[in-house]
Amino acid sequence: MRLGDLLVAAQLVTPEQVTEALALNMRNGRRLGENLVASGAITAAALDAFLHRVPFEPQDIPATGIDEKTLLNLLIKLAYVGRLEAPAQMVEAIKLPPHIVADLIRLAVERRLLRAVGGQENLGAYSSAYALTEEGISQAQEGLRQSGYAGPAPVALADFIELVHRQKINNVVVTFDKIRAAFGELAISDVFIEKIGPALNSDRAILLYGPPGNGKTSVALCFADIFNDIIYIPHAVLIGGQIMRVYDPRVHVKLNLEAPTEGGTPSLFRQEEVDARWLSCRRPFVVTGGELTLEMLDLQFDATANFYEAPLHVKALGGCFVIDDFGRQLVPPTSLLNRWIVPMESRVDYLKLHTGQSFAIPFEELVIFSTNLEPEDLMDTAYLRRLPYKFEVGAPSVTLYRTILDRACAREGLVLTDDIFAVILHKITEEKGLELAAYQPKFIVDQVVATCRFLGQPPHFETRFLDYAVDNLRVSRK
Repeated sequence: MRLGDLLVAAQLVTPEQVTEALALNMRNGRRLGENLVASGAITAAALDAFLHRVPFEPQDIPATGIDEKTLLNLLIKLAYVGRLEAPAQMVEAIKLPPHIVADLIRLAVERRLLRAVGGQENLGAYSSAYALTEEGISQAQEGLRQSGYAGPAPVALADFIELVHRQKINNVVVTFDKIRAAFGELAISDVFIEKIGPALNSDRAILLYGPPGNGKTSVALCFADIFNDIIYIPHAVLIGGQIMRVYDPRVHVKLNLEAPTEGGTPSLFRQEEVDARWLSCRRPFVVTGGELTLEMLDLQFDATANFYEAPLHVKALGGCFVIDDFGRQLVPPTSLLNRWIVPMESRVDYLKLHTGQSFAIPFEELVIFSTNLEPEDLMDTAYLRRLPYKFEVGAPSVTLYRTILDRACAREGLVLTDDIFAVILHKITEEKGLELAAYQPKFIVDQVVATCRFLGQPPHFETRFLDYAVDNLRVSRK
């Protein structure tokens, strides 16, 4: 994994600056980071802060934080399940450096779990191909009965906790311009940005409330573009001898930066490589709705495979956890708040293994509740007080409504005159008795365009087309 790629992905430098620094490296022999700092592309403090969060590969077995027996057992299981023979295949499967895998292979050979089947064994463990012995097969099968996990080597719980603290979401400095850019074409007032900015910088829980159709979910989803830097997610964590799988491709957006360094290219990581047990990812952004239950916030134990799946909020560590349609879950709102109110304040959660062992884990993420219901109907004042930031996403003003409608019309090639706009407002507010809502402009434009397409006409407004569209905003009351 190359430092230049990571720095570009983190938007700390540009590709052109990396290219220039690499060219300087060929002349002065200095490391990439040193040349980037010397050229003014990045400050020494920013580079050091970035490198502080990078998990570098362990230098020996003790440095992995995982005991030798566990790693050896995992290697034998991987060789059995994947029919691995070449040491390079084992490195790829277990995600440990070649020199550590070579040490594990030597141990396996000494304990008659592996035997060399090719190459010249006296040249070192990495020069041969290997096959499981009968004893090795027996140990692999017994290991799989104890735990069906056969994947990359886990990281130690202490190492996981340490890195979670290093890559807390409030390390990201949120600015007005960042929020405005993240909202893109959403018509959001400057006043709203000024209100929500401090909340995003604080990483304290946020409540978005207001009538449906005004963009609460859209606002929450835009936060993903604010917190878009790089963090590291482990494949799995070892806790009390038990495996908890953390990386989830449905949640974590992996950066494809793991290409090997080309021959002759100097080391960009100060003669160290990134620990492959960790994946470089964007900050996670987890959205859950009415399907959320309290069980989903606990460790999920697979009784058949005998290992754990991390709960959703653990997968969201370092990122955002959005609870959409809060109050419409199967679990009562007070039960959910009771489960989370202490972790949200103390920044620590406690999980329990099926063995009865409990362990602490950081609760470092931005929790966003989004609801169409009245907050006072969902929770009492004590709970409301503990949610420090509460923002109403209400009906747009007429001016903002016009802006939203103008943008929707522009996308479809419709011409919106003042007269047509006045007709739309009259039909919605007077004839239908509805409040203006942010979803309505796109809804109306889509319906008008669909009618024009059906009639074989270019997109345009007509009174009857508007009647058809507005009628579909609400079922007629007799």
